[in-house]
Amino acid sequence: MSRGPTTFRGATVRERAVWGTRVLETRATTRLLTRAAPKREGVTRRSVRLNPEPRTRSLTGCPLAGPAPKRERVKGRAKGRSCSAQAGITLIEMLVVMTIIALFAALVGPSLLKHGDTARITAARAQIESFDTALGAYKLDTGTFPTTEQGLQALRVKPPDVNQWAGPYMPKDIPLDPWGHPYVYKYPGEHGDEPDIICYGADGAAGGDGLNADIVSWKNN
Repeated sequence: MSRGPTTFRGATVRERAVWGTRVLETRATTRLLTRAAPKREGVTRRSVRLNPEPRTRSLTGCPLAGPAPKRERVKGRAKGRSCSAQAGITLIEMLVVMTIIALFAALVGPSLLKHGDTARITAARAQIESFDTALGAYKLDTGTFPTTEQGLQALRVKPPDVNQWAGPYMPKDIPLDPWGHPYVYKYPGEHGDEPDIICYGADGAAGGDGLNADIVSWKNN
């Protein structure tokens, strides 16, 4: 059975030559196109097989656990250095503030203490004056001052055998002096017709100078 003229065996010599020429042209064209095509940098079969890129996500899109990329590590180190620098600045600021407070206390503290002592002296004199006022009201009602034995407590609690007592003459209990000592009350007094009321000052003893000086009812200063 004979084959058509398009088959390679039944072709003539001329047809075979034309066919071979076309095959060579096709191969040459393919080579030229392959060389002219742009190549991806660093992407070859060998590079892909030998240097695979690290997978940061699974096939489902979830992040994989593993070492962080180099860029993230560098950023983390820089961030840690900045945080430590901020912490150091904060510590320095705290030390500066504490130093300023200490200097302020050293300079202003003594003057504040002096003002505090002056305020105590003023408070003791004011309290003695309030006692004098209450004793005046007591005498108007009863006709006499409380005795030494009855003391200043008679301004708050009715003494026995005092019928005209209309107190209390003090709104609160008899206070201690600003240094925590009781006031001394004497009647009859040694400096006039009125009772003697004495505050012994900071030391709580008779006599003394400065803060330890006595504050008495018969003297204005």
